Amino acid sequence: MASAASDGDDTLAEAARRRTFAIISHPDAGKTTLTEKFLLYGGAVAEAGAVKARAGARRARSDWMALERQRGISITSTVLQFSYRGHVLNLLDTPGHRDFSEDTYRVLTAVDAAVMVLDSARGIEAQTRKLFEVCRAQNLPVITFLNKYDRPGLDPLELVDDIESQIGLRPTPVTWPVGTAGDFRGVLDRRHGDLVRFLRTAHGATTAHEERIPAARARAEEGDAWVRAEEGCHLLDEVGATYDRATFLAGESSPLFVGSAITNFGVRHLLDAVVDLAPAPGPRIDDTGRPRPLDAGFSAFVFKIQANMNPAHRDHVAFVRVCSGRFERGSTPIHATTGRPFATKYAAAMFGAERATVDVAYPGDVIGLVNASDLRIGDSLYLGEPVTFPRLVTFAPELFATARNRDSSRAKQFRRGLERLEQEGTVQVLSDPGGDPAPVLGAVGPMQFEVAAYRLIHEFGASVELEPSAYSAARRTDLATAAALRSVPGTRILARSDGSLLALFESPYRLVRLAGDHPDWCLEPLVGAGL
Repeated sequence: MASAASDGDDTLAEAARRRTFAIISHPDAGKTTLTEKFLLYGGAVAEAGAVKARAGARRARSDWMALERQRGISITSTVLQFSYRGHVLNLLDTPGHRDFSEDTYRVLTAVDAAVMVLDSARGIEAQTRKLFEVCRAQNLPVITFLNKYDRPGLDPLELVDDIESQIGLRPTPVTWPVGTAGDFRGVLDRRHGDLVRFLRTAHGATTAHEERIPAARARAEEGDAWVRAEEGCHLLDEVGATYDRATFLAGESSPLFVGSAITNFGVRHLLDAVVDLAPAPGPRIDDTGRPRPLDAGFSAFVFKIQANMNPAHRDHVAFVRVCSGRFERGSTPIHATTGRPFATKYAAAMFGAERATVDVAYPGDVIGLVNASDLRIGDSLYLGEPVTFPRLVTFAPELFATARNRDSSRAKQFRRGLERLEQEGTVQVLSDPGGDPAPVLGAVGPMQFEVAAYRLIHEFGASVELEPSAYSAARRTDLATAAALRSVPGTRILARSDGSLLALFESPYRLVRLAGDHPDWCLEPLVGAGL
């Protein structure tokens, strides 16, 4: 009995040390660069790299896929675990591109907070608004970082106004820029009233030296730049834009920091904020609406599956978020979907594409279960009292393409590759029960097709040709409605791998008209929608 109590105390203490968070942004706002600099400040790397590094330089660890490095964008989410100030940080880097928004959504179900990166020259953009809506739906506290302030950009007060007016989140700046965008001298730390002056390092490869200067000296040395910063902070005081923990945790306000990831200015302040302000893991709500206590038996859910992270082994990794209890490698939790024990002999802590065997993990940790081919996205695992966590939504596909195998001798590789890509959620694979045997791929955006074709060729050795389709809307239907729709021009009936039927329409107007003319037909919107 004492041992069980001791294990519970150990679990609670370890959970309190965890911070599990995602970085979200519009493409090109600097998210991947900031991720790399967090690793630098956490001591996980000795020298920072960048996606567009000079020839021979180290590449960003978060963009591990070959296509990501070729295109200079994040295509898939990545887990990076490292230590900082006695805490264990689980950083989940997300794709910024709209076409991969379903992957981002799944990642946001597995974290306890988010860091929203804004380009200070562009402010709020379309994808920023949509990403924040997902954070709001997940009740995630958000920390805001105004990035690229070393370049010409918008006035910081204008940026603050835009954040509140466009996404309904009240910014509460913790640091405030001294100097205009493009002439960045440092920040006024509103907690102490001092100037923190940054000194550049060569190519931002090492941590930036910081000099803390009292207000009186800052006024003498920085002149008008300091006066303007103080005036800006007085305005913020007058409107009550001061950090408040209760409204931050409720998702109503956002502590805001200013800096430049490429030069490392303000990176330490932001990383400190993750430790000091972001919440530690709390009880997770199960599918009955009850919270699962942190010190209950081990439980977790699968939020991501990725094949071929290690091309030499052609492996298959299920990423699981630990929700309660202590995970021990070699244990056999119950797979809630099948009710059968599930072996966890091959468990790893993830660091981009790199991994290391992990023997224990605690609430908030993300572990990779290698070659866990029986697991699917949204599945739950547990020990002790049974628990199932809510299933993850599947976004409604908006684009479709027929996938044809160009080499009959590679049919096995073609089928296996499509199966893996569907398990990962890279694309949805649909079939025609009574027509063309070639599978149809469904996606939110066109770049998903590009990634699917690239991976089928380079990872699975299949030769594929994708034929774009004219269909642009889909609804879930039943057998009776499907039979009626087969004779309607501009429609097509396809089946998902789970057996459910989808009705595809070439025109959303045709869909609206048919639904109006036949109210008894089953034309249900699919759960989830693209960001």
